[in-house]
Amino acid sequence: MPSRCSHEVARSHGRSFLAPVRSPGTVSVPLRYEPDHTKREARPGNAAARLLFPPRWGSPVSTPPAPSASNPLARASGPATKVRLRFKKDGSLRWLSHHDLMRTFERMLRRAALPFRRTQGFNPHPRLVFALSLPLGVVGQAEVAELELDEELTPEQVLDRLRQQCPPGLEILSAHAIAATVTAQVRGLCYGLPLPDDRVEALRPRLAEFLARGECWIERDRPAGGRARRRLDIRPFVRDLRLTVSATNAPWLEMELWLTQAGTARPEEVLAGLQLEDVLDAGGVLHRLRLELEDDPPPRPAGTA
Repeated sequence: MPSRCSHEVARSHGRSFLAPVRSPGTVSVPLRYEPDHTKREARPGNAAARLLFPPRWGSPVSTPPAPSASNPLARASGPATKVRLRFKKDGSLRWLSHHDLMRTFERMLRRAALPFRRTQGFNPHPRLVFALSLPLGVVGQAEVAELELDEELTPEQVLDRLRQQCPPGLEILSAHAIAATVTAQVRGLCYGLPLPDDRVEALRPRLAEFLARGECWIERDRPAGGRARRRLDIRPFVRDLRLTVSATNAPWLEMELWLTQAGTARPEEVLAGLQLEDVLDAGGVLHRLRLELEDDPPPRPAGTA
């Protein structure tokens, strides 16, 4: 009776063969398997199939070609041109979410035929970064976004093309070139709120009292599904509070806040400390007047020319 021999498939230096596994008291003979690929390789259209699904038995595996200039998804060579944009978002667009704002900008870039740089992967997007997301319902007076380009364009050309594609409620204010290695880092932000005329006089002593405090503790709600509220001192985040007058002689409250690694104060929390939360409940609209970046020149002291 012939002896039985079990085998297992092994691979060595890219070749496949059957390696015997000996059982006690048996003699095994190595068997070599040499498949014939001539018929498969002779078929038309098999090149693409071999590229996606390489054969299992010892035939060479094809590798995709290296990216070239003809490949639209190839990584661009050379340093990118970077442009910093400042834009305004108001009107009905203040209810546009940050995600929808990014999609709006992507449509604008494509319609403006700008040579923007794309991210890598199966779903490429423009290399567009917003310095700080805008809360829903807040008007953005001077928001910041940075765009990377693959070709040399002047900021004036970028500004002119984008302005022609802006929907109502979105306005590109300015554009200037920055170094490719620079990224916007926000260190301060300023919110504004129009006030009724009858609230101004009572507010002046409250502003002085708030700024004279050493601390201001509030109860901040955690995200949905989180634990109980946490106590937070927002006084270190408040840089200045002041009353101003708009171009239409309407009184405004301006709140200058710091943005640190520990976070920042929310404008609603500052308004609650000033007993002005009812102004928002009555339909008042918050405005984010400006963003102060790390590479911006320091602000001038009040009262200087």
